[in-house]
Amino acid sequence: MTSTTNQASLADKGQPIALRLLAKAGGHDLLKNPAIRSTVERALYQGSKSGFKAQTAAGRAFTKKAGSGDAARSAPTKPRREFDLTPTEDQETIAAVAAELADELLRPAAAKADAERALPDEIRAQATEMGLTLVGVPAELGGIAEERSAVMTALVLEQLARGDMGLAVAIMAPAAVATAIASYGTSAQQETYLPAFTDEKKPAVAALALAEAGPLADPRTPATTATRDGADLVITGEKALVPCADSAELFVISVMLDGAARLVIVEAGTEGLTTSDEPAMGVRAAHTGRLHLDGVRVPAENLLGKADDTLDAIRRSRLAWAALACGTGRAVLDQVRQYVVERKAFGEPIGHRQAVAFTVSNIAIELDGLRLVTLRAAARLDAGDDASAAETIAHARALVGMHATQIGSDAVQLLGGHGFVKEFDNERWYRDLRGAGVLEGGVSV
Repeated sequence: MTSTTNQASLADKGQPIALRLLAKAGGHDLLKNPAIRSTVERALYQGSKSGFKAQTAAGRAFTKKAGSGDAARSAPTKPRREFDLTPTEDQETIAAVAAELADELLRPAAAKADAERALPDEIRAQATEMGLTLVGVPAELGGIAEERSAVMTALVLEQLARGDMGLAVAIMAPAAVATAIASYGTSAQQETYLPAFTDEKKPAVAALALAEAGPLADPRTPATTATRDGADLVITGEKALVPCADSAELFVISVMLDGAARLVIVEAGTEGLTTSDEPAMGVRAAHTGRLHLDGVRVPAENLLGKADDTLDAIRRSRLAWAALACGTGRAVLDQVRQYVVERKAFGEPIGHRQAVAFTVSNIAIELDGLRLVTLRAAARLDAGDDASAAETIAHARALVGMHATQIGSDAVQLLGGHGFVKEFDNERWYRDLRGAGVLEGGVSV
């Protein structure tokens, strides 16, 4: 149960992962998709050539494109039977990629990443090369999405968070921006920004900035404001707990404009935009920071989507935190199950004691309930049932706030001293689960 990290071995693990997945998938229908097959083959090639060594992302100049017509969109998810949450073969295959990454790379690197508040370059490169950050980008724009699927995203996040929530957030922060641009952006915005996310040598680092700095802040009514000044927008405010704030090259920021919450694309380096470090209790590998926007001026054409799209992005972000909590909760449950069987007191496993068995059972019950509601909400988003999805996402959000922290706390109690010290994983999981219930607005808002 001890977290150990061998940084020298991280880069060497990438190619075996890809090889196992390719062998596992075999003639899977998913690999008939040229975009996905190309992603896997490219990962194998790059791995054999460079051992999956990452190239550090640096400042990037985004060349504005005029657009070439209508924006590309992923097809809507095909309708399924009512309340059928069985993953499709495609979803299972992509989730398997994330599971391999979690087991082989994320879990061993988690303790050091948490202490150093940094995503190892090797892990970022591996996740990018395996296509995980492109699950929401249509194939015609260089991604791997045949359809926009909230269920697929939830499954990926769940598996990654089972390895480590902080690393999962850091890995998928660019995916949130790429998916937003692919889903809401104009043709010009897609052609300007999405190529950076599919760049084989230096994929873009980006972050979605929705959280506000004030107490009980509601992301649906951001305190950050934008005003119109001719053909420009002038943005003023602060965004809190932004993942990868110090290294991101691009931000999608929520603002209040003309009485409605809107999304705006803001490039790093824009005059008036600065960042400061904002260490958090949990998800520390995501290296959260604060954005300061002091009269930041961007073209009005940087508005992303409509007001309804902003609400959709907020809901999907909240759903993402629920999926992350499911994954970390699963790691907690797996650990305590093993511990109560192996740990003996007075000649028998402590799991034989009723109070211990009931506590473990409660963790499993609450976790199953949270996962069911999370997947149900994702399925309703995919079905286009926005009203029902919004209600179910709120339900999932409430369950995260009520039970995620309790799951971590119960595990600390069961493990005793082992659950309280940094030598073991659970104290980190407890901190991460606490964060999942307050980021992107607490349950009270």
